[in-house]
Amino acid sequence: MERTLVTAALPYANGPLHIGHIAGAYLPADVYVRHCRAQKRDVVFICGTDEHGVPITLAAEKRNITPKAFVDEVHNQMETTFARLGISFDNFSGTARPNHYAITSDFFLTLDKKGYLEKKSLHQLYCRHCARFLPDRYVEGSCPRCKQPGARGDQCEKCGSDLDPTELLSPLCKICGQVPILKETFHWFLKLSVFEKPLTDWLESKKALWKENVIHFCEGLLKAGLPDRAITRDMEWGVPVPLPEGKGKVIYVWFDAPIGYISATQEWAARKGEPDLWKKYWRDPDARLIHFIGKDNIVFHSIMWPAVLMGVSGYVLPTHIPANEFLNLEGEKVSTSRGYAIWVHEFLEDFQADSLRYYLASIAPESKDADFSLKEFQAAHNNELADILGNFVNRTVTFAHKYFNGTMPSAAPDAESERIFIAIQKCTADLADAFDHFQVRKSCVLLLDLCREANKYFNDRAPWKSRKDNLPHCGETVRVCLHLIHALSTLCVPLLPFTAEKMAALFPQSLAEGSPVGSVGILFAKIEDEQIDKWIQILRALKK
Repeated sequence: MERTLVTAALPYANGPLHIGHIAGAYLPADVYVRHCRAQKRDVVFICGTDEHGVPITLAAEKRNITPKAFVDEVHNQMETTFARLGISFDNFSGTARPNHYAITSDFFLTLDKKGYLEKKSLHQLYCRHCARFLPDRYVEGSCPRCKQPGARGDQCEKCGSDLDPTELLSPLCKICGQVPILKETFHWFLKLSVFEKPLTDWLESKKALWKENVIHFCEGLLKAGLPDRAITRDMEWGVPVPLPEGKGKVIYVWFDAPIGYISATQEWAARKGEPDLWKKYWRDPDARLIHFIGKDNIVFHSIMWPAVLMGVSGYVLPTHIPANEFLNLEGEKVSTSRGYAIWVHEFLEDFQADSLRYYLASIAPESKDADFSLKEFQAAHNNELADILGNFVNRTVTFAHKYFNGTMPSAAPDAESERIFIAIQKCTADLADAFDHFQVRKSCVLLLDLCREANKYFNDRAPWKSRKDNLPHCGETVRVCLHLIHALSTLCVPLLPFTAEKMAALFPQSLAEGSPVGSVGILFAKIEDEQIDKWIQILRALKK
């Protein structure tokens, strides 16, 4: 049986999850995995928090706690949020764990032994008062491009320019406010240029399969040439460089984070009591590896990570990288630094998880940036989930209980009935094809079309009339509609898992004549204007 390992980009453990994170990587991945499981495929879904790097150390220092205590707190919150949203990881790990340190060190030493790493001297900003080299986000100054003060050492938020800390005008240490000096240090660099030809050949084989945005981005980078990239930093928090001369240095987070996919799979296998099982997903040439990411992660997953895997050798390369674009919020970019975002754990206090899943899937930024609108979210819930899907289920079940004692009516097949069963079969096949091609937007359309067809069938058959003078016709209508609900309870699983579970519970025994039909209540209560207005006011306040 073909094995598939699915990963979603490791969320950075410096704060809670917002809707842009979910739309870009985690929901599309979960939809695909749930589909694979329904098809009885051998699939494993892996993720975990990315727990190293400067933003984490800064956040921990502000709260006067250790980085480990900080990331553990964020990890637990994220794990809870993912579960509430129905994101069904087989393992949700983290990169600050012993097994991750071990395999990352092994990757580093293997690349070094093979000659793919080079130690180079360079000058970096150093704070004499704090007695340490300053990573990019420990430095602030004026942007050399737009002259705006308050630019970070890695980026100016005003003009969007990527920066090096040494480029800043009038740089200051963010911790103590003193003026840093340039001081010589050394770091290990990955010789990316060595991998240009194998990467080019490998990407050529993916042109027919991958999204154009991924291929074009990679082709641009390869055409420009791949510069050597630093693989270590002068910091204390991270995977220590496993060489005597590397004391006081850690492995750069861009390098160690993707290895987290492997360490998380190892952890999953160990928990199953089969510690070598991970190898069947990472070392078997026939295994499929699929990385769900946002477009800001394309360079790491399609260039740097494959280069590392090629250098270490013995591991499968990514089969697919279905990268999505960005999700904006009410016409503006989500900004975690300004706090302009909808945090998922807060949103789920007011709204159903499946409602958020459905709307995000329906506007998934698959080929271009999308926009989250609170009013459109309300409309999708009320006009589609409540009025089309929920209404069909409710009135069918109500009819079954009112006129057929809460049981499955006997069969009296006719041409219309057969047409509906053919429509179910076609929708099932079309949905499977959409899921297999990572088309979650299309899957929403297909699912809703079947729900519309179900409502039309119910309306056209008018069982409230035929129950008086043609009970077999009425019973057949209800029977077919109950079969439709049963089919929807399966077809909805990837997109609406909680709703699917409620619908499946309607049929505790079977679909045979006389079998009991349960009660479900209101699947989707309407979202009132005041509920949405509350969130509109919250966002307006954040914009100020």
